Amino acid sequence: MDSYQAFRRLVDTCRLHKRVVEREVSRTGLHSSQHHLLMYLASHQITQQKELAAHLNVSPAAIAVSLKKLESEGYITKEMAREDNRFNTVAITQKGREMVKKSRQAAAFIDEAAFEGFSEEEVQVLVSLTERIYANLKKIPEGFGLEKAPSPEEERGET
Repeated sequence: MDSYQAFRRLVDTCRLHKRVVEREVSRTGLHSSQHHLLMYLASHQITQQKELAAHLNVSPAAIAVSLKKLESEGYITKEMAREDNRFNTVAITQKGREMVKKSRQAAAFIDEAAFEGFSEEEVQVLVSLTERIYANLKKIPEGFGLEKAPSPEEERGET
């Protein structure tokens, strides 16, 4: 298997994992973006709406839509910030914490299923290999691939 095939398999595996997770999240009635918001809130206590938008790299308008749905379902509460009434603070409710707990259990099950039949050593080797690939990719400067790629003439042997 060459490096292209190895990357294809890695990308396909990540996509399949994402689809399985999203399928299970959708069974909760939440959209994946709402789920991400809830998971963030579970580990960040009370936060401002604009902070959420910045962290999740989405517009404040998109956050507002997701928060409205989460609030109407009882997963979060929103209040005007005491120090500045131009901002809303957002906090997770008990119902939201219960959803997060269920989600973490589902994620653990999916991960266990994905690594069924793997030894601890094999999992550690996989982690080590993917960390090395990640580090190598981070070192590549922007545009580097195009600069090093052969020209069409070079590929045809005309230089």
